[in-house]
Amino acid sequence: MQVAILTPVRLLGEGLVAGLARCDATFSLTLFRDIAALHAALPSQCFDIALIDMTQETDLMAIRTLAVEWPALALVALGLREQRQDVIRCGRAGFRGYVARDASIEELGQALSNVATGRLACPSEISAGLLRALFDGAGEAPEDERNLAPNLTQREREVLVLVGRGMSNKEIARDLSLSVATVKHHVHNLLDKMQVSRRSQAMRRVQEKPWLASLRVSTESFGGLRREGRRGT
Repeated sequence: MQVAILTPVRLLGEGLVAGLARCDATFSLTLFRDIAALHAALPSQCFDIALIDMTQETDLMAIRTLAVEWPALALVALGLREQRQDVIRCGRAGFRGYVARDASIEELGQALSNVATGRLACPSEISAGLLRALFDGAGEAPEDERNLAPNLTQREREVLVLVGRGMSNKEIARDLSLSVATVKHHVHNLLDKMQVSRRSQAMRRVQEKPWLASLRVSTESFGGLRREGRRGT
């Protein structure tokens, strides 16, 4: 089994590699220090599982992008606090399984094997929360939050995704092939619609609630997109 281990903490990463190698000789383990390095390796290396350290600050939007672009890669959250909302948030970001903070190396190895075969073991209260999340919208935002979500255009949502990754206006402009002035216009609009005054507030909110950048937009918003397209933005 090909396993990528993602953690910025070198000591933790090397300990995981050593421990898992002793736990199961079938594991082929590769250590990555950041998600950009893992993303760059995926086209040439075939991983079955990516074990991602959640004890450090983690960009859930970047995780979601990884899950969408590489659907065959099973993402596993390492060191997750075993609380219902945290598990649901990780599920929405694209994780297929998790390992609690108090798990042993043997339990970690078993969890990886379970995820590889499509199994997930978790406490009954967590299972109940996952079922409730499915009922609330099949992985979308809870109904009460969805009704309060800002009505962003598709382009504004694309910009919001990149704002959530901490990218500057210049970097966003290059990524989306837009002018910096156009990006500034979209950022101003999405901040106004989200009712926040600072870019950092929007970044924090979309990291906590990734669905904000993926909810369906209204017919009016699509009309706005068509108008944007005619203007070349």
